[in-house]
Amino acid sequence: MIRIDWSEWMQIALDQARKAGALGEVPVGAVILDANHRLLAHAHNAPITRHDPTAHAEIEALRQACRTVDNYRLTGAVTICTIEPCIMCVGALVQARVAGIVFGARDPKAGALVSRMQFPQDYAWLNHTFWIEEGTCRQECAFLLRDFFARRRKEKAQRKDPHA
Repeated sequence: MIRIDWSEWMQIALDQARKAGALGEVPVGAVILDANHRLLAHAHNAPITRHDPTAHAEIEALRQACRTVDNYRLTGAVTICTIEPCIMCVGALVQARVAGIVFGARDPKAGALVSRMQFPQDYAWLNHTFWIEEGTCRQECAFLLRDFFARRRKEKAQRKDPHA
C-alpha cells in the first residue's frame, strides 16, 4: 500500500479550525477531496453561529462537497479532519460513501472511530465502511483544542472572580 502524506491537506483543515476558534466555536476543521485528491470542500465547526447542532466541520464539508459534485454520494472521496469524528459525523460519512478518513487528534470524549467506539468493528452490520488513518499533524491538532479549552476555562474563572 502506498502511503500518502496528508499534511498539506491537514494544514487547510487546521486553517479552518483556527477560523472556528476565532468565532468562538470549538476549533475543528475538515477538508474533502475527490478520488483524484482534488479539493471539493473545506469547512469548520459552526453550531453556535449557525444555531444548528449538526453544523460540525465534517457535516458542513459534506454538504459543500455534495453540492459541488451534485450528488449525495461521494464515492472515492477522502475526508481530512483535525479531530476524530463523533458518531453523528461518522454516520453521515458512511451515508456519503466516502472511501477514507484521515484525522489528526483522537477525541477521548466523543470519538467514534477509535476512542469511544471502534469503526468498523462496532458497525460490522453497515453496508459501507471506509479506511481510517490517524495522526496526521496530531500535535498541532491537539494543541489547537487544548489551547482553546484552556483559554475558555481561564475566561470562565475570571468571570467568577471579581478581583481577577
